Amino acid sequence: MSRDVIRPFEEADLPAAAGLLAERHQEHRKRHPLLPADYEDQQLALVEVTAAWETEGASGAVMVEAGEITGYLLAAPKQSPVWGPNIWVEAAGHAVRETEHIRDLYGAAAAKWVDDGRIAQYVLVPDDPALIDAWFRLAFGSQHAHAVRPVPATPLPPPSDLVVRRAVRADIPVLAELDLELPRHQGLSPVFSSGELPTLEEAVADWEESIDDQDYATFVASYNGEVIGSSVGCSLDKSSAHSGLAKPDNAGFLGFAAVLPSARGLGAGRALGEAVLQWSAETGYTSVVTDWRVTNLLSSRAWPRLGFQQTFHRLHRLIGH
Repeated sequence: MSRDVIRPFEEADLPAAAGLLAERHQEHRKRHPLLPADYEDQQLALVEVTAAWETEGASGAVMVEAGEITGYLLAAPKQSPVWGPNIWVEAAGHAVRETEHIRDLYGAAAAKWVDDGRIAQYVLVPDDPALIDAWFRLAFGSQHAHAVRPVPATPLPPPSDLVVRRAVRADIPVLAELDLELPRHQGLSPVFSSGELPTLEEAVADWEESIDDQDYATFVASYNGEVIGSSVGCSLDKSSAHSGLAKPDNAGFLGFAAVLPSARGLGAGRALGEAVLQWSAETGYTSVVTDWRVTNLLSSRAWPRLGFQQTFHRLHRLIGH
């Protein structure tokens, strides 16, 4: 009688892994049809799995049942001091027929990762409750959300007490201050992000150089004549954080939004988000993508209220702490 086997991932496993990934993505698109249809095709899914396998330092495991590969897991490190000694399972890095088997695959693959000192571990998981639960029972917790929504079908009404307009060069001083406000907020409880904070001078210099860049649509919201917040929209092609299976076709991107702390509660965040949605519709995009830290109490409430539906969860585990 044959028995189930878990062994290291090999190059010859790529076609079978691609088939599993195409199956997973097909199910995922039943919940989120705005996600790209291409990767339901096994040959295109193979491109994504191959890229994961060929990433420097990649390793993983496969499950073989009765001679058939029924699950795989692949991860690779990112060369960045921000993430520490890390390992990442990207969107194309895992698929299983039985969700519980992801725990077995992780158990087999993670020993090497930890032996290599890669104790900060991340995984991008579709919003499949059973799969998320399996990862949760591996001590992974939710850290970051990826989400999408269609563009508005009709023009959105303007806010009643605010003026929202395109930014101009005279807005650079407050735009620079708002650039610092988001990482400041992310560094506070309960986010505690360790992201680098630029200086005000650096932020001003960056805006002096980029304010006229036509690839980005920058909006400001003012109240009683004073600018209190800003948002930025662009093509999703500009975002390296959204690619492959997580990148809808023809999508705009709500890449940034911030409001001065003294002005929160006036509805500026929503108005600025709606400005990017409206711009995306007028530009000809069919959907809009954004993402947020789930511990950011402001964005994790504001963006779902604007109609964004979470498609992928970035989960995180820190070993030994």
